[in-house]
Amino acid sequence: MIPTNVSKLLHVDLSSGRCYVEELDEELHRRYLGGSGIAANVLCDELDINVNATDPQSPIVFMNGLLTGTFVPTANRMSVCARSPLTGIWCEATVGGHFPAELNRAGLGGIVIRGKADKPVYLWIKDKEVEIINCDEIWSLDTFKSSEILKERTDPEAQVAIIGLAGANLVKLANIIFGGESARAAGRGGLGAVMGSKNLKAIVVRGTQKRPEVYDRQKLLVEVREATTQIKEFTKGLSLFGTAGGVESVELHGDLPIKNWQLGTWKEGAEKTSGRVMVNSMFVKHYTCYACPIGCGKILKIDGDAVRGPEYEATAGFGAMCLNDDPETIVRANRLCNMYGLDTISTSAVIAFAMEAYEKGIITDCDGISLSWGNSDAIIQLIHKIASREGIGELLGEGVRNAAEALGKGAEEFAIHTKGLEYPYHDPRAFIDMAANYATANRGGCHLESFSYPLGYGTTMKELGYDKEVDPHSNDGKAEIAVTTQNLMSVYNALGLCKFLFRAEIGPELLNVWTNCATGWNNSMEELMSIGERIFNLKRAYNVRLGISRKDDTLPERLLTPHKEGAAAGSSPDMERLLDEYYRIRGWAEDGIPT
Repeated sequence: MIPTNVSKLLHVDLSSGRCYVEELDEELHRRYLGGSGIAANVLCDELDINVNATDPQSPIVFMNGLLTGTFVPTANRMSVCARSPLTGIWCEATVGGHFPAELNRAGLGGIVIRGKADKPVYLWIKDKEVEIINCDEIWSLDTFKSSEILKERTDPEAQVAIIGLAGANLVKLANIIFGGESARAAGRGGLGAVMGSKNLKAIVVRGTQKRPEVYDRQKLLVEVREATTQIKEFTKGLSLFGTAGGVESVELHGDLPIKNWQLGTWKEGAEKTSGRVMVNSMFVKHYTCYACPIGCGKILKIDGDAVRGPEYEATAGFGAMCLNDDPETIVRANRLCNMYGLDTISTSAVIAFAMEAYEKGIITDCDGISLSWGNSDAIIQLIHKIASREGIGELLGEGVRNAAEALGKGAEEFAIHTKGLEYPYHDPRAFIDMAANYATANRGGCHLESFSYPLGYGTTMKELGYDKEVDPHSNDGKAEIAVTTQNLMSVYNALGLCKFLFRAEIGPELLNVWTNCATGWNNSMEELMSIGERIFNLKRAYNVRLGISRKDDTLPERLLTPHKEGAAAGSSPDMERLLDEYYRIRGWAEDGIPT
């Protein structure tokens, strides 16, 4: 059996107003589980290489994981998938919070949206009943204010997925914000612009059904209780200080991106901008996603307001990447991005790119703003301009690849991306396995498709053969790590589980037990991992149809050049060797095409 409601897929055509629910058969879930697995199946079937990401008929899929909404720890994840306006290829963004579980309680496991409304609208879903409602007057409002307005109009207990000004303006860095002020985001690849291109401001969901039924509730309860103790023990740092609490440790390992990836160490700056400093000076309270024993979310107080604290990526991006050591500016920048609906990784990356272009004299007309390194006022002003597509913001809102191509004069040399997606903030020179992942990850520069770097920090995964700390700087065996962890993370994603469980050493054996308890299946761990492999290969096949091959599986030259200082000094990836080994393990041809 499939946990209740997971198999019910709502189809919405905004052009015609037609809505209907499709019942997915169990065999499809056996092949792809849920989440981005089933979304990839839907999008591969409908891919037209001549239809771009913001065409009305280009679909966007919101898909819960197989276990989302159950009492399994962190079973709160949804995948939002579409062709990316930023990269032009496969895009997925995962999000937690409470919206995914609420969608399940409303009787649905996912939504596929096609077409374009004549005017700005939102979807109102109440227990599978669907309305498409006009909302012109809130189209350009920020995500926080408009979320509250929509809850007042519908149900104060509803959950809202919404775009802000950036999505409305089709900025290619626009994301989708879930949960209003708590601001969980489907962040990467410009999916907010896909919603904006459809004149879709928001999806508002309220469900009154019970938690999903599972096959063997009692056995699953026993397994979950045992695992929860381990999860809490292994993730204490995340619980206390959030993901930003790791900034100092990341810098210590040579993993922090500094001055647009130019420097190898920034000890004093890391100390000033750590999540520990923010929690100690601004803390209000902790908050958690649905069914989460970790609680990495932090509410901080700044300028008299209680606001969502920045995650590690925003902290590193608006901090070290831009040489800004003021934690309050980081908090303000993060909040602005959430209000406008902007991806904090890509936004901070393009600001650091602009600062370097300014330093080199390639950008000279900055609307009167001095883009000197560490200028906190400039960071805030550029966020406003990017969201509104004003002045230099028009250029920067296209992302680093497009901005560099427009500027020329050597700007491509410091536009740090793979396949058009700006890099998250873990240095592949510090963890060579991440180089193999970055080159081959389906959405481009993405750390979450493998999430392998914790192995270099001492995390073990005995059932996969990683029973001791991995040497982070050696090229030996790193292609195999990338393949294995990519397959594992595909399983995490398709089950709807937070990847921080990996930090607690929750591996495929226990994931398989949970899955079998929930479904009544009799899969082995190896069979579960083969599903992860199938999902990853399906996304690669999608990209191959769009022209992706070995020529695109590259890292920027800057990230192949060893640092001269810091813990990763002298370390660099051997990309030809890594790719040859990676393709061989995957069973792909030498040009990176799946056979």
